[in-house]
Amino acid sequence: MSNGRHFPVGSFVWSVVLVAVAAGSVYLAYEVVVVPRRALQDQIREQKETIGKLEQEKQRLEAYLKILKHIDRRARIEVLRQAKDQQGNLQTTIRFTETDAAGTPVAVSRELTLPGQDVYFDTLVIKFDDHFVEEGDPLKGQALMLFRRIFSSTMRAEDGFVIDKEGQAPEIYAEREAPSAFEQELWKRFWELANDEKLAKEHGVRAIHGDAPYMRLEPDRVYEVSLRSTGEVIITPGTRLAPALTTP
Repeated sequence: MSNGRHFPVGSFVWSVVLVAVAAGSVYLAYEVVVVPRRALQDQIREQKETIGKLEQEKQRLEAYLKILKHIDRRARIEVLRQAKDQQGNLQTTIRFTETDAAGTPVAVSRELTLPGQDVYFDTLVIKFDDHFVEEGDPLKGQALMLFRRIFSSTMRAEDGFVIDKEGQAPEIYAEREAPSAFEQELWKRFWELANDEKLAKEHGVRAIHGDAPYMRLEPDRVYEVSLRSTGEVIITPGTRLAPALTTP
C-alpha cells in the first residue's frame, strides 16, 4: 500500500473463524439443547392432553355404568296359585305390584288370573338419545315406560288386563311429579312419533316402540319386571315366594 501499512489478514481470518465457531456453537446448542427441550415440552403437553381426555372418558363411562344400573320403573310379580280348572286347563293367578327401589308398593296391587303359564308383559317404551341420558337431562335423562297390558300365550293380546291407560302419562309418573307438557305429548302422539323419524328426532327420541318380554311362571315364585334408564325392559329370574305369615 502507498502508506506502507498492511491489511491484517491473519487477524481477519481468526475473526472469521471465531465468528464461525461461535455461530456453530449457537447452532449446536440450539439443536442439542433447545430443540430437544421443546420437543420434550410438546410431548409432555400432548401427554397431559391425552391424560385429560382419558380421565374425561373414564368419568363418562363410570357415569354411564351407574345409569345402566339405575332402575326407573319396576313391578313385582308374585305367582299365588297355579292349578288346572274343571276343564283341565292350567290357570295362573298372579299379584302385580308396582314398587320403589326398596320394594315398597307405590300403587294398589292387582290379582289377575290368566290361562296358561307363559305370561307376557306388554309395554310401550320411549328411549332418548344417549347424550341426554349421560347428561342426566331433567326431561330426557331416562327412558319412559307404560305397562300396557298383561296377557298369556293362550289368550289374545287384545283380551289382556290393562294396567296403564294408553295415550296418557302413566299414573305412577304423575304421582312422583306432574307430567310436563312435553311428556304428555309423547304419550299422546306415541304411534305418530314411532312412525315419523323426523318428528322423533325433533323430540330427541332415539327409539320408540312396543316391547313384550315374557316369562314361563312357576308356582310360589316372585319375579320383577323393570325398566333401566337406558330403555331395556328386563325380567329377573324367579325367587322363592316367602310364605304368608299366620297369626297363632
